[in-house]
Amino acid sequence: MNSNSSNVNGSGDTLLKGNDPVRLDVTTAVAQLLVWPFVSIDFFMFYVFLKRHVLRAEARYVLFAQTLLADAIFLLLTDFVVITYHVFLLLPVAMCIPLCIIMDTLTHVSPAIIVAMSLERYVAICMPLRHVHIFTPNRTKIVIACVWLFSFLKTFVDVAIFLSYVTSAYFSQLTFCYFEILLLQNWHMTMRGNLYILNYAVVLLILLFFYRSIMHIAQRASGDDKKAASKGQRTVLLHLLQLFLCTLETLCPFIETRIIQMGNIDVYLIVRYFNFLAFSVLSRATSPLIYGFRDERFYASIKQYARCGMISVSTEK
Repeated sequence: MNSNSSNVNGSGDTLLKGNDPVRLDVTTAVAQLLVWPFVSIDFFMFYVFLKRHVLRAEARYVLFAQTLLADAIFLLLTDFVVITYHVFLLLPVAMCIPLCIIMDTLTHVSPAIIVAMSLERYVAICMPLRHVHIFTPNRTKIVIACVWLFSFLKTFVDVAIFLSYVTSAYFSQLTFCYFEILLLQNWHMTMRGNLYILNYAVVLLILLFFYRSIMHIAQRASGDDKKAASKGQRTVLLHLLQLFLCTLETLCPFIETRIIQMGNIDVYLIVRYFNFLAFSVLSRATSPLIYGFRDERFYASIKQYARCGMISVSTEK
């Protein structure tokens, strides 16, 4: 390992820095070009949701708004980490921990909301007469609160384990803000990885059950019912794609760990950036496509507010 490709903090941990500044500039610029359009789309769709009462009254749009908000905040925070890495801005571990907690909680929120949205479609198609009674506005809010609380508790367990063995001197060390700074023991990282895989396996089984049930209804239905069931089937299939991308994102740190053990810093950094762009960004870019642009009612609202925005801009000119 070359001396100019790494720095060592006081605890003996290696802080990685690539040898090629041009590649670092290019990858950071590409990250900005990909992140900010999707962040803008997410916030614009969330604004449309807040402005339209007809959207706020339906459970599926309320759940969709949670994904927009969570994904936009996650992309902003991870992009901040990318920028700090680009300028080699090292922060004390104590300052990074709250940021890591928020990002990890948001990582858990996405698959949990995916399950809730798939459940809502399952009830709407397979139990249409009971849907209005099951997914009431108050119950939907309770589901959302449980998702956020459950997601935070998962992260809290990791933080509690971390605090049980770390020394106070570690909090003053300078580092980049990625979650691995809280996984100092190999057994902790292994346990976390196994629990992640188990969690996504359970979620996968649930989504496959929803997909199979909706597919069965679609085969038996006719007319408008068949059209609605087929659309719901495609929606759950897209949720499965989201879950697959989230699963790959979860496995990325383990792949990166194996690569860094080989001692090739440049390859490690390339893989890390690819994982960020392909899985962290792409997996969250599919959310607007699933409900925003595919849903006729939401898409009509988007076009209405986009048209009003363009008219407002032209009037000012």
